[in-house]
Amino acid sequence: MRSAEHGFVSQTAKEKEAAAKQTFVFQASLANEYPAKQDEECGARIREPDSQRKRSGCEADRVKTNGLAVNNGRTEENNMAEKKLVEAITSMNEDFAQWYTDVVKKAELIDYSNVKGCMVIKPAGYAIWENIQRQLDDRFKAVGVENVYMPMFIPESLLEKEKDHVEGFAPEVAWVTYGGLNPLPERMCVRPTSETLFCDFYKNDIQSYRDLPKVYNQWCSVVRWEKETRPFLRSREFLWQEGHTAHATAEEAQARTEQMLNVYADFCEEVLAIPVIKGRKTEKEKFAGAEATYTIEALMHDGKALQSGTSHNFGDGFAKAFGIQFTDKDNKLKYVHQTSWGVSTRIIGAIIMVHGDDSGLVLPPKIAPTQVMIIPIQQKKEGVLEKANELKEVLSNFRVKVDDSDKSPGWKFSEQEMRGIPLRVEIGPKDIEAGKCVICRRDTREKVEVALDQLAETVDALLKQMQSDMLEKARKHVESHTYTATTREEFEEIFATKTGFVKAMWCGETSCEEAIKENMAVTSRCMPFHQECLSDKCVYCGKPAKKMVYWGRAY
Repeated sequence: MRSAEHGFVSQTAKEKEAAAKQTFVFQASLANEYPAKQDEECGARIREPDSQRKRSGCEADRVKTNGLAVNNGRTEENNMAEKKLVEAITSMNEDFAQWYTDVVKKAELIDYSNVKGCMVIKPAGYAIWENIQRQLDDRFKAVGVENVYMPMFIPESLLEKEKDHVEGFAPEVAWVTYGGLNPLPERMCVRPTSETLFCDFYKNDIQSYRDLPKVYNQWCSVVRWEKETRPFLRSREFLWQEGHTAHATAEEAQARTEQMLNVYADFCEEVLAIPVIKGRKTEKEKFAGAEATYTIEALMHDGKALQSGTSHNFGDGFAKAFGIQFTDKDNKLKYVHQTSWGVSTRIIGAIIMVHGDDSGLVLPPKIAPTQVMIIPIQQKKEGVLEKANELKEVLSNFRVKVDDSDKSPGWKFSEQEMRGIPLRVEIGPKDIEAGKCVICRRDTREKVEVALDQLAETVDALLKQMQSDMLEKARKHVESHTYTATTREEFEEIFATKTGFVKAMWCGETSCEEAIKENMAVTSRCMPFHQECLSDKCVYCGKPAKKMVYWGRAY
């Protein structure tokens, strides 16, 4: 499967210049920039009676609200200590591209590789992908999808069967020309996508209407020889899933195309807490060889769009190129109608850029590999570590860990924040004595004091609230960064002074769309399903308008 998200659309000089500044430079891993560990007492808490309770170092002052202790700001000492621990992260407002690279490195999601243009996905990063894969796969199976696996090599003659398809991929194909020490009689490409392999399989596997529909998906990696790469967003090899289906009628194929787009949109909003715009791509932006391409578009913190998933209706074009026919109920030979749809590891980039902050990752609870990190305070004191492990058992219904390393609490706090773990549970000698613990939310840093016998239910409630709050925050960001333009002057002014989506009418002509891209470095993101009539004229050329389009600058 192919879409604009992995470099199919040509770039203007301005876009190339901007992209060059954000190039994913593959190099030896950076030296550890963390300072020496802080003293164990930084973050240790001194418990006094409620009327005169104090906090030291990395502990925030608290006030009582409705029976719970709520964070009321951090001490200057704590802020300085935290700043030291995260000083290697560039502020996103200072340099968003560098902030992104710092976060993926410091949160240990990836490392650089000696294979140029490729990355090593480390355990913390791969665990996020595993959760995406697991939950998305469950949703696939709920709508009748079955998993298969196709070869990773495609003979050149097979790739060339669909003219538009091969032309779209030719610049990015990696070729294998030798098998061992001997030249191959026909060169083979390492799959950039698998349409041709599925078509070659379907032409023999489908004979009758009784063999339909075929609703298959594969989880795999693909290779595209990208010139400019960035972690998760663009790399020469990346992980994804690609669904490929075959149907007896055009109506069934269209229904499946839209169904899978809705699966993606629901997953992004319900699990990743990322609101998306659903719509159809223009003819210029659609997948090579497709009749229609549909997309979900997300807005990053810096106001750029990220195509986060696509679903394509192929009609019967590939079926005719590959001879995929079946005998229908009327005993006539007909061509199948096909679809293709996919999501890749670039969705991890979306999670980072939608939810992250200057302290690192902020992971939605439903996708976080670790939902709760228990941090024992003064853990060398008798009973503290034992109690921490006891709380881990109490929270066994969640993805929970105990940080029993010999690092200071302050260090552990910053590390938990860097990795985006949704909740932190702090437990020390005085907490045990009082039968309480402290819970800190990663997204708001709000702290609450909780009775130990209410820990599980409080954690459950906080995780659900955090998931909801993160989606709402992201939704408000999209709303506040979505503008409307009805004239060319407005259109150009908005993109010159603001970042985000712009809704504007369009004439439907590719030449106009290309002029917008060339002159403004702006692309059409989608023609949303929910259309609005903002004007009767195209925002750029002034011709009669046909569609309302979301426009933006994109990754």
